[in-house]
Amino acid sequence: MPRIVQPDRWLFGATLALCLVGQVMVFSASAVMAREEFGSAYSFILKQLLWLGIGLAGMFALMNLDYRELRQPKVIFTGLCAILLLLVAVFFLDRSHATHRWIRFGPVGIQPSELAKLVVILYLAWFLESRRARYRDDPWTAVNDPLRALLPAMGPMLVIAGLVVMQPDLGTAFEIFLVSLGMLFVAGLSLKYVAYASLTAIPVIYLLIVRVPYRYHRVVAFLNPEADPQGSGFQMMQSLIAVGSGGLSGVGLMESRQKLFYLPEAHTDFIYAVLCEELGFIGGAMVLALFAVYGWRGIRASLGAPDDFGRFTAVGITVLVLSQALINLSVVLGLMPTKGIPLPFLSYGGSSLLVMLLATGVLLNISQHADHPRW
Repeated sequence: MPRIVQPDRWLFGATLALCLVGQVMVFSASAVMAREEFGSAYSFILKQLLWLGIGLAGMFALMNLDYRELRQPKVIFTGLCAILLLLVAVFFLDRSHATHRWIRFGPVGIQPSELAKLVVILYLAWFLESRRARYRDDPWTAVNDPLRALLPAMGPMLVIAGLVVMQPDLGTAFEIFLVSLGMLFVAGLSLKYVAYASLTAIPVIYLLIVRVPYRYHRVVAFLNPEADPQGSGFQMMQSLIAVGSGGLSGVGLMESRQKLFYLPEAHTDFIYAVLCEELGFIGGAMVLALFAVYGWRGIRASLGAPDDFGRFTAVGITVLVLSQALINLSVVLGLMPTKGIPLPFLSYGGSSLLVMLLATGVLLNISQHADHPRW
């Protein structure tokens, strides 16, 4: 009797719940500012709902497309070439907010760096599967050979991350590097190479953070935000005030005070601060629980995947969502310096929402083919 194929209901439900909470909070956090700037309180939420519709359509399409279709070399390398072209093309377009991050089609803009996250995951999953198939009797060599494994695995990722840093967008480049390293580690990367990467990162961090004034000021503000509460420490101080003002049950939906032009980027990178103020500790904990469910079911899909491509793709997508959520929450709670990393499914931003839903569609398809994992 053939096995009934159906997606993971827990993963599907957690994703939809996060999207629902995100739409509500985007409207709550942006309505006043949208009315002041554009004359309509619905300006931001209508754009976000449009992206949500496109993202859900893409998620359902990928959920019903066998994920093994994505491991064909023509798909992998077409995606890589397209992303590289888009990342180069942004430098020939007009700046937006003093950066080269967006490609705009009229009122609609998309960030190629967000799409690059999913493309890198698919490329690494395909490459690692092909290496392990070739060296089934020697899995250590399959991943740890410096010239035949690590160089072709990390080369495209480093090129993409370098282009993203030049936009400049250090946070997204770090996210791409982190996901890649996580996938390689799960595939069997030796700890000595992890140590080498960490040591190599020290001078890179020095050049990209300490030697760049605005990034250095963010680190200083993180270490002592009270030293300049009206300047570099303003955003972090306002975020902590918002989170602390919520108490146990919050001040009530739509009742946040910090979003009233006190907290910058309230509807994007700091939407969790508004959520905690309005819904309190209970609302914040519920969001954390939804991400925990997402991570649990993502790991379960990875462990039960029928092949290495599905296993590594599921790992990459799960690491992407959870690490990005962890970084965003750490910034909002004052545990990391301010960084422009959106909260998956919740923050305002069409490119981020679209990519997260597309990635989740692939993960849901893998879960359809997964057997119960053997721990």
